[in-house]
Amino acid sequence: MFTGIIEEIGKVKAIQKGEKSSVLTIAAETILENTIIGDSISVNGVCLTVTALTSDAFQMDVMAETLDRSNLGQLTVGQKINLERALNFEKRLGGHIVSGHIDGIGTIQDFRPDDNAVWVTVTTSPDSLRYIIEKGSIAIDGISLTVAKVDDQSFAVAIIPHTAEETILLKKAVGDTVNLECDMIGKYVEKLLGFVDAPVNK
Repeated sequence: MFTGIIEEIGKVKAIQKGEKSSVLTIAAETILENTIIGDSISVNGVCLTVTALTSDAFQMDVMAETLDRSNLGQLTVGQKINLERALNFEKRLGGHIVSGHIDGIGTIQDFRPDDNAVWVTVTTSPDSLRYIIEKGSIAIDGISLTVAKVDDQSFAVAIIPHTAEETILLKKAVGDTVNLECDMIGKYVEKLLGFVDAPVNK
């Protein structure tokens, strides 16, 4: 479980590709503090398990299911990534409850400066949009953000300078993909009440 508050920007050090899976080696500093093999770390919003450690990096297995449901298969050596260690209940919950289980992939449609903020518009599938509501929470590449606008094709968030500096979101370009995790409350409500054919949010 995570908060969506990014702790560090890491860098992909190596990628070992298998037939359907891969092994990531990620260079980091802060994330390595008190981390042990078996710990969970959010990598661009995807919950992965630490399988090996060195003084300046950690390694994680990425199975085929994860590659299919996220954009981790598009990572390249040297690419920067958002990192967060699993939630420690001794610290404040500054974002929202993030599981690290990706619901879908979005595509950055637009960046629009607005005084000290930057609006980011992301297009995604109706399957993801049905759970995205105005003023609700969304995790984009593991970043806890508030949805400011939503329609039947896209949604928008506003990025403040601190978030811009501490994450990789504004370092991306129009057309780049992002991992999306919707607020889990809506999914549970839909499942429990049997709203399997609920209309897409408009």
